[in-house]
Amino acid sequence: MKFHELGKKENPAIMMIHGGGVAWWTYLRQARVLADRYYVLLPTLDGHGEEFATEYISTEDTADKLMDYINRNCNGHLYALCGVSLGGQIVMELLSRKADLAERAIIDGSICYPNPGMARFSILIVKVFGWFLFGEKACRRQMLWMPKMVPEKMWYPEEIKTYYMQDMPKVRKVTLCNMYCTYMMRYTLKEDIKNSTAQIMYWYGEKEVRSVKKSARLLKTKVPSCKIYEAKGFGHGYLALYLPEEWLAIAEPFLKEEIFLS
Repeated sequence: MKFHELGKKENPAIMMIHGGGVAWWTYLRQARVLADRYYVLLPTLDGHGEEFATEYISTEDTADKLMDYINRNCNGHLYALCGVSLGGQIVMELLSRKADLAERAIIDGSICYPNPGMARFSILIVKVFGWFLFGEKACRRQMLWMPKMVPEKMWYPEEIKTYYMQDMPKVRKVTLCNMYCTYMMRYTLKEDIKNSTAQIMYWYGEKEVRSVKKSARLLKTKVPSCKIYEAKGFGHGYLALYLPEEWLAIAEPFLKEEIFLS
């Protein structure tokens, strides 16, 4: 696992955890803005990006490694945790490990209960069509199709395109299969998350699958103070991945305590 750091270390620390298949640069544009006031940590998870050759094991194993880093480098405490998709599930796991780990948390489109059917389907797609969906040619096609598939404000800038083309083709099938086995098939939200003192926002896109919306409701049963935000008109992880300005418009006031959405 590798960590990219932005901002001054004496500032409040924020860790932002990317989703499955992508890497640290998912949050790079947001992190550069936040780095004026915060010490921003962007991990690259095992099996992803420049860590593609390291085996990805599970959500819990990843949380173990992140907790070790937080204890060694941040005195066991963060100001905030943010995560999208797989990253958000890891945030939930971290919050369940230590009640006062963070003061704020943003969880974006993350599943927190087992969905074996979805996991088996996703693993089958990876095994049969992985070469077509995730290889270098596939990534080039996706970058070529982007202007035709999404509005201009969602296009990746050249820097992010370069990272995308550099990292995405390296993701191995075993990484994706291991990820789906834990993220979708086995992971269950821990009861200890009810002890977390963090103020939590759970975001999801209006067009998300049912299991994501159900996960939001499940988290709220454990942490009644959790605030749920629905991004109207958007799909899975759109704000984090494609719309950094919109992401910041919601996240910054929450992080600065100017508002706490109802």
